[in-house]
Amino acid sequence: MTDTKRVLVVVFDGLQPAQITPQLMPNLSEFARTGATFSNHHPVFPTVTRVNASSLVTGCLPGKHGLAGNTFLCRDYDPNRVIPAMEPTLQAIVDTTGQALLVPTLADILRQRGMEYVAVGTGTSGNAYVHNPNADTSGGATIHPDFTLPRPLYAELSERFGEWPAQALPNTARLVHARRILTEYVLPEIDPAVALLWFSEPDKTQHEDGVGLGRSGQAVAEADAEFGELLRWLEQNGRSETTDIFIASDHGYSTISEVVPVEAALRDAGFPPVGQPGGVAVANNGGSALFYVHWCDVDTSTKLAGWLTGQPWCGPLFASERVGNPPGTLPASLIGCDGPRSPDLIMSFPWTGELNPSGYPGYAPATGGTAGQGQHGSMSRHELRNVGLARGPSIHESEVIDTPTGNIDLAPTILHLLGFDDAGLRMDGRILEEALANTEEPTPVEWTTTHEAAANGYGQRTRVSHVGKSRYLDWGNRV
Repeated sequence: MTDTKRVLVVVFDGLQPAQITPQLMPNLSEFARTGATFSNHHPVFPTVTRVNASSLVTGCLPGKHGLAGNTFLCRDYDPNRVIPAMEPTLQAIVDTTGQALLVPTLADILRQRGMEYVAVGTGTSGNAYVHNPNADTSGGATIHPDFTLPRPLYAELSERFGEWPAQALPNTARLVHARRILTEYVLPEIDPAVALLWFSEPDKTQHEDGVGLGRSGQAVAEADAEFGELLRWLEQNGRSETTDIFIASDHGYSTISEVVPVEAALRDAGFPPVGQPGGVAVANNGGSALFYVHWCDVDTSTKLAGWLTGQPWCGPLFASERVGNPPGTLPASLIGCDGPRSPDLIMSFPWTGELNPSGYPGYAPATGGTAGQGQHGSMSRHELRNVGLARGPSIHESEVIDTPTGNIDLAPTILHLLGFDDAGLRMDGRILEEALANTEEPTPVEWTTTHEAAANGYGQRTRVSHVGKSRYLDWGNRV
């Protein structure tokens, strides 16, 4: 092992800050106590996993990196079909268009100086794929139960570590397998500049059992235990003194209040499929829905916005610049969701702060699932607050930082720590200077701006925080 500085990122999928308690997560609680806590941390919208994974590794908002949702329509791949952001489909997009994401990833940038990025993930294949789509040319690797990049690595790891355990609730057996690959192969043998470990819990269990209900407490505790094993390995192998560790979750959570069949309602209202004149495609994303209009037609978009704002389940509604400014909408650029691959309209369901049976706040409708289960994707303040922690030789000790921060800030901060001082200039995120041990004063912050829109009895309000050029969506709701 070298004395070179290294960065490790650990993501707990769907973990809420309120779940980090000494009773549930003693290892992560102690980590937070001794490191830096970003108490005003934000995911990007839609608050779904694959969008936030893309923002984490690019430092960019969705409009810029081009992955609009867990399901989406990619017009330069197939203009008439909503597709899932999973590994086989994302690979097909690369084969057709040349790029899964529209901007460089951490792996691409690190490669410029001969450094590597290796991600080990137990979430969906799409989440894993976006971490390093260009592994064959950018170096490093992505390791997932279904595939690896580069592809030949899969057989090598299967022979060495055995087959991946079957999925289960909680998904602990796969977390153990992933942690072993990281500590027995990735860190000691590849020794990448940046390594990432993505735990699929508590997200996987909370989707099924609900937030804080059923087996979700067990899922949280067992994920924390594996994190503790990772910390012990770093300490025993002399890595703690040279490794900066960042902890994040990809989004917060809501409890489903009702299920809304958006596409069926749309067809009943007379909107045909997107391949026909006046047609619309709907991409369901849990607490939000993305709408793609036939040939981006302005008249159809205006008609669609008018219909949506008349529905009791329509929350905040945003429009791409390409379809103008339909009454009642706000610009999608306001929330970082306008770009070459963005939807024409994007809607979040409205939400409330009501407590669920386990005491966790936040209810919202969803496009699928069952009432009472856990869900995310909306602009609820309870989904737009997620976990952000850091500890290591470059990080302030025992400090709570309340300035707005977000998943978009991890990439520029990591690159800064590794000597890429100009990398953040091309990103929407910023270097988290207020957390770094060699800085004394926090970055000045313009705290909030509220944006409102109304039409025919419909109204919405959205709040965005700003730090310099970086912006963070706080919440948006119908009023």
